[in-house]
Amino acid sequence: MKPKYWLTLLLGLIIIGFGIYWSLKKSDFIYSHVIGQPVDSLNGVIVYYNGDIDNVSGRNTTTDNYNLGLKYQCVEFVKRYYYQHLHHKMPNSFGHAKDFFDPDVKDGELNAKRGLIQYSNPSISKPKADDLVVMSGTNFNKYGHVAIISKVMENEIEIIQQNPGPSANSRVTYKIVYTEGKWKIENDRILGWLRKE
Repeated sequence: MKPKYWLTLLLGLIIIGFGIYWSLKKSDFIYSHVIGQPVDSLNGVIVYYNGDIDNVSGRNTTTDNYNLGLKYQCVEFVKRYYYQHLHHKMPNSFGHAKDFFDPDVKDGELNAKRGLIQYSNPSISKPKADDLVVMSGTNFNKYGHVAIISKVMENEIEIIQQNPGPSANSRVTYKIVYTEGKWKIENDRILGWLRKE
């Protein structure tokens, strides 16, 4: 056979294979959960399964029209957690996950857009349970990620998250270290954390 025929055949098989994979991924066939299914909770606030990280199932607002975010994205969970458990409404109720961290706010000062005290990574303040962790974007997720610190131990923290990916866990632990008078969460994507005082 001619080389051009093999190239056309190979390209066709790649396109068909990608199409099948994409269809299965979008249909949630290859995963054990259904979009909107509860998978975890913290202090009575439920974490819902979202399938693909870019899946959107509409906007979630409260009865008083406060914007919680797009179902069942990471932002929607952290804002719902702060609203239901900590009774906190953010002055700016919109924005992507990475935008929750304001680089112009100094460590330990008020992030006025969120109505929360902001700590940089590393920070003078050790992370606490209920802090909102902010992560930078990646090549695969330019919007960043947010989560809630569910537990703080001596040398590590546990976070709870919504929409970490179709087969990722809702809970993850990271090491924390104290050096030169500051606490650092050992993950280069973590920009910092926010706290209701």
